[in-house]
Amino acid sequence: MAVRTQDARRGRTRTRSAAGAVLAGLLLTSACATPEDPAAGITTQEIGAALDRRAAAVMEQDTDAYLAELDPRAASFRAAQRTELGNLADVPLESWAYEVKDVTGRGAGRATAHVELRYRIKGYDNAPMTASRTVELVRRGEDGSWYIAADRAGEDAQELLWQQGDVEVVRGVHSLVLAVGRRDEELRRIAATADRAVPAVSGAWPEPWARRVVVLVPQSVQDMAGLLGSPAASYRGIAAVTTGEVGGTGRAPADRVVVNPEAYGMLGEFGQRVVLTHETTHVATRADTSAATPVWLSEGFADWAAYRQESRTDQEIAPELAEAVRLGELPAALPVDEDFGFGEDSAELARAYEGGWLACALIARDWGEEELIAFYRAVGSHSGRDGAVEKALQTVLGTTPQDFTARWREYLRARLG
Repeated sequence: MAVRTQDARRGRTRTRSAAGAVLAGLLLTSACATPEDPAAGITTQEIGAALDRRAAAVMEQDTDAYLAELDPRAASFRAAQRTELGNLADVPLESWAYEVKDVTGRGAGRATAHVELRYRIKGYDNAPMTASRTVELVRRGEDGSWYIAADRAGEDAQELLWQQGDVEVVRGVHSLVLAVGRRDEELRRIAATADRAVPAVSGAWPEPWARRVVVLVPQSVQDMAGLLGSPAASYRGIAAVTTGEVGGTGRAPADRVVVNPEAYGMLGEFGQRVVLTHETTHVATRADTSAATPVWLSEGFADWAAYRQESRTDQEIAPELAEAVRLGELPAALPVDEDFGFGEDSAELARAYEGGWLACALIARDWGEEELIAFYRAVGSHSGRDGAVEKALQTVLGTTPQDFTARWREYLRARLG
């Protein structure tokens, strides 16, 4: 899933939990909440109504209405919110709504609401993307009106792209690129590469999927880390990351491919093409990828799809594993999940990716591409990790783990030796 710049070849998928990034749901509703005693302070319904007005102002890009809900004494907050609304101006929103999850600290003219922001990109999201927000409200004036005094990311929540700057939008045939602080020419090249990746993935994965992709391009690796909620050191040298919810139900929105502009920019045309095709494969296969799917299969299949129509030799695609085979260090078993960790041994990581790719290539050669897809889906549909691969090997490919491993080792020797 990751591309180290030294490797110049592959991308990385990062799966988000339902609490971390991508959830399903839409409309703001407070109707199910139990009304509180007004004497105790603002009610959940009143908070919901204020956020409803705020959401409508976002959709209409109505600056006056948006600012009317904000604390008139909070000058810095109002200025920042005006800027943020402007940053959203070109984003093609289909919906924007809030749901109040909890209210704390109610009373004495103040309240804190824990809120879920839900928004959709028009033409790309079948269900809302979500973000946890903490909203503080204060009572002002003789009439006791309530205003929003602060709006910040909730606990463990990530930054949103428009909080990092003015969002530039580039539309491709099959892609939508949203970026901050990058040149238009660069973004149009990314859109063109993504447009090429989508049909390539559809050829490798003919199952139903959205056949479109949203690509986020932050200004720097630090900003990328902010979008993903992890330290920047986790992504240095990684060209792209795909966020999404495994085991999609059909209600989940399209994944986001997040590009590290620094590492991605160091790749050549071939490397960039492979990265976005690899990441787009994760978008396409998301609904059939689950906790039962081993990393060697999800990453190996994404690499197989990315290299499927490329003309590079096996040694060019898998140099680290080829070197190990030449030295007589043939792997004894398929890579385990831990082999795909981003530690200090980049050669070990590369061998894990290369081994997964060749395992999928072996299935495609000896059983056929349709069976490879059927195998992938069968593994992902299993109730858990234990026994998932073993059962799919038996029912789909008619083999055993021992036999498959032996054939894979011989395949490595024949192709890379």
